[in-house]
Amino acid sequence: MTIRSPIIVTVGHVDHGKTTLLDKIRGTAVAEGEPGLITQYISASYVPTPVINKHCGHLLEKMRISLKIPGLLFIDTPGHEAFTTLRKRGGAIADLAILVVDANEGFKPQTYESLNYLKQFRTPFVVAMTKIDRLPGWNPQPGECFMESIKKQGERATEEIEKRLYNIVGQLGMSGFSADRHDRVEDYTKQVAVVPVSGVTGEGVPDLIMTLAGIAQKYLSKNLEIAHGEGKGTVLEVKEYKGLGTTIDVVLYDGEISRGDSLVIGGLGEKKIIVTRVKALLQPQPLKELRLEKDFKSVEQVSAAAGIKIAAQDFGGVTAGAPLRAVSDEKKIPGIEKEIEAEMDEVEIETGDEGVFLKSDTLGGLEALVKTLREKGIPVMKAHVGALTKSDILSVKSTSRDPIIMTFGIKVPDDVVQLAKDNRIALFHSNIIYSLLEEYDKWVKDRRKREEQALLDETIRPGELRVLKGYVFRQSKPAVFGVEVLKGVIRPGYRMTLAKPAAAGKFHEDKVVGEIKEIQSEGMNRQEAKAGDRVALSMEDIVIGKDVAENDVLRTHFTTETNMQRIAKVRHLLRDDEKGMLAEAGM
Repeated sequence: MTIRSPIIVTVGHVDHGKTTLLDKIRGTAVAEGEPGLITQYISASYVPTPVINKHCGHLLEKMRISLKIPGLLFIDTPGHEAFTTLRKRGGAIADLAILVVDANEGFKPQTYESLNYLKQFRTPFVVAMTKIDRLPGWNPQPGECFMESIKKQGERATEEIEKRLYNIVGQLGMSGFSADRHDRVEDYTKQVAVVPVSGVTGEGVPDLIMTLAGIAQKYLSKNLEIAHGEGKGTVLEVKEYKGLGTTIDVVLYDGEISRGDSLVIGGLGEKKIIVTRVKALLQPQPLKELRLEKDFKSVEQVSAAAGIKIAAQDFGGVTAGAPLRAVSDEKKIPGIEKEIEAEMDEVEIETGDEGVFLKSDTLGGLEALVKTLREKGIPVMKAHVGALTKSDILSVKSTSRDPIIMTFGIKVPDDVVQLAKDNRIALFHSNIIYSLLEEYDKWVKDRRKREEQALLDETIRPGELRVLKGYVFRQSKPAVFGVEVLKGVIRPGYRMTLAKPAAAGKFHEDKVVGEIKEIQSEGMNRQEAKAGDRVALSMEDIVIGKDVAENDVLRTHFTTETNMQRIAKVRHLLRDDEKGMLAEAGM
């Protein structure tokens, strides 16, 4: 059996040094190797074993490892795409991951989200503790192994790196992972290796490459065996290329693809399966910056593991994250179609009449988002791959009583955002599932507060007042008089009852004597008065001296069945004296 290169992805929080670290790995490999040894693939950088041996040989000898893998294939794509796009039946394409954590900042939201991906897809990983060159007192030793560099550091820098290291080890521990510095790990199957590195000075990069190569060689060899013939891959991106029309970027994780092979690709919409033929296989020129690459060379065949651009006819309906197979024997196509259908069925998303409307840039991203929402008990109404459009907004508006839209990995145009606002649709968009859920949770809490406040405003609340002696300004039509609020709250529109002494010192409500028309204080109308306030009331339908006398105690008539149902829902928002009145009434 042939062993392929392990596919390695970098994940972690934004600005923690993922790109800088990959650039340093690439640059180190180029500097240590002969021209032409480094092959640049679509969305990938390949570091061959001769370069690894030349740069890390003495470290590998210490681990007693003789490399048989052809090299390491680093995928250059954002962390969430690495897991939500680069997927296959039963898991992720990635064999290994580098979780990048800034030594100075520790774990951040995307770090935890990355850990969730690693758990979900059961991907082994190594932690790269980056930016050690920024630690207080650090004396840079460009390009050196960490184990050599640390020997040349002063006491302050040594203490700082240990402190930061065990902060990260502790955060990993709280997430369920046992970890330690890479040279202290006794069993890589039970502990996560933390490698201190600098993407700027290159310190620790040899240790990181050695650790990745060693783990792949020692523990993943069986997973890296590939079968010749049928090529298996995942579509990373669908895009136009001048002179060739629509092309697809594919990461090939098994077998091989040759020019002229038949392609079977999973599709969305009406075309569940797309069958076409490879017209051209294109690779970037060696050592070029991938994301700016426009100059490709044509090749006849590519073997796993690799990234490749494919030109062919009829890519309509192909989406990022779709499974792909390549075969030279057309008789195998019907059987492969069934396999692809089964794989697509695994990610088929059942939806309901109500819930969140989802849009994602990839099939895998949609799958990950739906899974996360369901774990949180959040219902999903519809879920689609592709851009968010104005017609989506109008469709959601017409079909949902409580319209909510989430987009993942998609740039939403300003006019679509505005249309959502105009139609009072809650729209959440981010490249981070963690952020989407955080925004959604905040919105739900704020909405709940608004709903509770609205209900509280509708509720007749418990209140008690005493008519002040000597402050009757008008006896009737309407009666105007001064009061002191003894307990709770009173508002205009509240109907008042005359409270009288009852058995055991309790009060009971008698008949309604009138309704508060206005509340005034210092000549200004007020919407509310609470315990301790002295205000003037105007009330229709009562006569002071006949219906109500000075020093009488009045209470709000709040015990109707409908109002008590409201109170039960907002009781936690009531003042303590209001709760006390409810307790007095045995409620």
